[in-house]
Amino acid sequence: MPTARQHRRVRQSYDAVAEEYAARIGGELGGKPLDRGLLGALIEQTADGAPLADLGCGPGHVAAWIAGHGVSCTGIDLSPGMIAIGRREYPQVDFRVGDLLALPAADAEFGSAVALYSLIHLEPAELPAALGEIRRVLRPGGLLLVAFHIGTEVRHTAQWWGHEVDVDFTFFEPDAIAGLLDDAGFALQARLERTSYPAEVQTRRAYLLARRA
Repeated sequence: MPTARQHRRVRQSYDAVAEEYAARIGGELGGKPLDRGLLGALIEQTADGAPLADLGCGPGHVAAWIAGHGVSCTGIDLSPGMIAIGRREYPQVDFRVGDLLALPAADAEFGSAVALYSLIHLEPAELPAALGEIRRVLRPGGLLLVAFHIGTEVRHTAQWWGHEVDVDFTFFEPDAIAGLLDDAGFALQARLERTSYPAEVQTRRAYLLARRA
């Protein structure tokens, strides 16, 4: 199936760059005050005692930041290599290998969730199923924060920090994602766009905060 092949390519690509990704990106929140503010707002609005999920967590640095603010956090990622780093570096976080189309989580397990630049590795046709899965694992009234690159292009990468990879980065228009969130049973709460920070790839980025209806 094309979907299975695409997900395998993404998994293998992130496995290939996992250690260097963690070394280069693991401290990124230190230079992203807006991201920290949005994550803090999400934590504040998560029900007391409810765990939070980081979907597409990579090496786990965002999940660890969340856990460091007194919230139980589970990191889920397609790449076993990324999850291995997370388990090694952040033992206080629960890490699971899993796909956004079949999340390894119980119904209504999480009080809130973040999906930061993880939807960008899905085909547009896969987004409704992925958002439906996210809704499934959220408690009623739970919040979802998604971030993605703005546009309509697909950027293919074959070389990443000297490693051979085969991965696509799909850009989305905020109105399109907002509409899909609505279709999936989410009510949009906030929408924000920003330019890239100096150390980031030069793109415009969108953040959408939505509540499970």
